[in-house]
Amino acid sequence: MKTLEIIGFKRANLGKTQSKELRSESYVPGVLYGGAEQVHFYAPAILFRDLVYSPEVYEVDLNIEGAHYRAIMQDVQFHPVNEQLLHVDFLQLQDDKPVKLEVPVKFVGNSPGVILGGKLVTKLRKLKVKALPANLPDAIEVDISELELGKSIKVSKIKTGNYEILTNPLAPVATVTIPRALKSAQMEEARGGKK
Repeated sequence: MKTLEIIGFKRANLGKTQSKELRSESYVPGVLYGGAEQVHFYAPAILFRDLVYSPEVYEVDLNIEGAHYRAIMQDVQFHPVNEQLLHVDFLQLQDDKPVKLEVPVKFVGNSPGVILGGKLVTKLRKLKVKALPANLPDAIEVDISELELGKSIKVSKIKTGNYEILTNPLAPVATVTIPRALKSAQMEEARGGKK
């Protein structure tokens, strides 16, 4: 898993007024939980760019006034109108405790349905997994080399490593749809064959 460092500062006051002041100065308040105690901090908004606006999953090295914590982002809140980053929650990683995390899906192989003119439609871009921190994957590979026209690949068909997929096993990850032009050609063939 890729690592990203975020340098922050401890917060003394936890009220709404201070949070508003921090945001006006381009800082983002956050909290780290899952360890011995919760750590409330703030960090420059620019440091969250790669973490929040990327499909990648990162292990975060939280450097709060010299104290380093291994963590993963658990939740992020945005302003409903202007999309400003309002707050970030982190979960501290411990080697012996499994964590739940959404991991991006990566398609591998060539679908015969796409080769015949179908369109690959992604239904799930991320899957929720549970694993020890050392076993968390960067991405989950989904093999589409047997995906035919009009067929779907479900979560239950994905080969897993030393992690558990928590997403509904019956949920489709991807489907190959049949375009209208191809459907009408098939219907013409069917009609022609009946004569």
